[in-house]
Amino acid sequence: MPSRRQVPDKLYFKIGEVASLLGVKPYVLRYWESEFSAIRPAKTRSKHRMYRQRDIAVLRQIQRLLYDERLTIEGAKKRLRTSVRRSNVKVRASKPDAGLRSTLNRVKKEIESLRRILS
Repeated sequence: MPSRRQVPDKLYFKIGEVASLLGVKPYVLRYWESEFSAIRPAKTRSKHRMYRQRDIAVLRQIQRLLYDERLTIEGAKKRLRTSVRRSNVKVRASKPDAGLRSTLNRVKKEIESLRRILS
């Protein structure tokens, strides 16, 4: 079982950092990116992948489905689609709160960080 380290509190991670966090090789992340449409890391001008916290959460879910539950790629895709539909229903049913403000502030910081990276 690959190691699962705590994710540091930062906006963007390079592929090597994410690979280390998940205990897999970078080529595994690139392969998962080609198979799962839910993984779309931002890319710098020089085409380096920059993963966000959300990307890492999805990658951990994929890793759990493939390694712990021993699903095939197709089975993991199907399970992810089902979980996304369920989470969308929950999001629509919940009312806005302080968590929304926090999320918006985090998104704003991500955008500012992207501007600095891309400049």
